[in-house]
Amino acid sequence: MAEFHTLMTRGLQLMACGLCVCTPALHAQALTDATQTVEAHKPLSLWLNAGFYSAHFDTDKGLRNSNPGLGVEAVINEDWSATAGTFTNSDDARSNYLGAYYQPWHWGSYKAGVVGGVFNGYPKAFDGGWFPALLPVVTWEGERFGLNIAFVPPLQNRLYGAISFQLKLRAP
Repeated sequence: MAEFHTLMTRGLQLMACGLCVCTPALHAQALTDATQTVEAHKPLSLWLNAGFYSAHFDTDKGLRNSNPGLGVEAVINEDWSATAGTFTNSDDARSNYLGAYYQPWHWGSYKAGVVGGVFNGYPKAFDGGWFPALLPVVTWEGERFGLNIAFVPPLQNRLYGAISFQLKLRAP
């Protein structure tokens, strides 16, 4: 329990520090650009997802590729989103996550950056407890549907590497 508390505290401290450092800069930029000021006052948009599909690099390990679950992504502005959810992981155990996307690079309907946060539920990683992760991610977003594609690096004897696909639906 102490390890859970320590990992959770560290993860939340890192996210809070990131928000504290970035928020003033984002606010100042929004005030100087009328277009961004209008964008900052738009209501949050929400995306819903039903988990992930993981294309594992270790195809001979009998890992679960289909990772059903339920998640939500709240778009804060064009670069930042908050995310949380639960899913059945590749080890066939229940996992939960809480994190944030930072995607500053944009090309039409595509954007790229990282998703960082905390995860749990992987039996070989920290005894199933919470741990921080930072993953590169590319996103495509249409009017109703979107797709997040993340690279999950392998962590020897703890986590298996994969390319993760997350189909999402914009909430009405």
